[in-house]
Amino acid sequence: MRSMGTLLVRQLLLIAAITVAVFLLVRVVPGDVVDVLAAEGALDADAVAEMRREMGLDLGWHEQFRIWLTRAAEGDLGLSLRFETPVVDMIGLALPHTLALAAAALAIGLALGIAIALAAALWPRSAAGWLLEIVNLWSIAIPTFCVGVAAILIFSVWLGWLPALGQTLMPALIIGIDIAGQIVKPLHEELKETMTAAHVRTARAKGLGPARVLLRHVLPGSLAVVVALGGIILAGLVGGTITVEVLFGLPGIGTLALDAIQGRDYPLVQAVILVLAVSVVLVNGLTELVQRLIDPRPRVGVA
Repeated sequence: MRSMGTLLVRQLLLIAAITVAVFLLVRVVPGDVVDVLAAEGALDADAVAEMRREMGLDLGWHEQFRIWLTRAAEGDLGLSLRFETPVVDMIGLALPHTLALAAAALAIGLALGIAIALAAALWPRSAAGWLLEIVNLWSIAIPTFCVGVAAILIFSVWLGWLPALGQTLMPALIIGIDIAGQIVKPLHEELKETMTAAHVRTARAKGLGPARVLLRHVLPGSLAVVVALGGIILAGLVGGTITVEVLFGLPGIGTLALDAIQGRDYPLVQAVILVLAVSVVLVNGLTELVQRLIDPRPRVGVA
């Protein structure tokens, strides 16, 4: 329990550090939202000064942070400086698109990774072993953005099979393959180790077929490694989702964040990063809990 409490405190401190860092970094970039709006329209110096005063941008950074933090603690993440819309509403409109893409990619990645690892364990001298190495190397060496650009050129520009913007099939497949590459090799190694366990040898001695032994006796005991890789999977999922959303023109959190950064929309940038940071902390905490429930060994010797 003490270790879980320490983990929670560290994660909360990480959220706080990210929040402060984002608040400061977005203001280091030259210009603010008023400068962006002034460049888009005919605003004189008086109008610019009045607009900056109304938005509170004439205050010092510490005062701006105090006001934002006080309101955020009350559940008010502020208004978009560009669109004068509650940022909570804007995030609420974008979040379902991101979650749908993430869920599809995660399902594809887990299904593909587990299937390849099982095939390679069941038929070690087949093409599945080569496919395992290729998918693993793919996730390590090839950036998601480059794959997305290549996919658009091949399937949208050259073949014309899919639209370049607004479709989720290619983004889900690209992120899914990346996730599969992150889990396939560790899962395969865990499967091979579990296949040497006593209960597996007993199942074989009873005359059960290799496929049945693998699915009923080996796989359940090896899935803990997939849970243990939850942080890595999440990092690939979050990073890949944001990248492909921008690349494929999807109206999700990634596109919203990019538009906010380009427009110097401070409240929206801070809210998006805060939502992402809290999501990562919650998922990591849930992953830790599930891992301990599946495999109690990490709790041995913990006070």
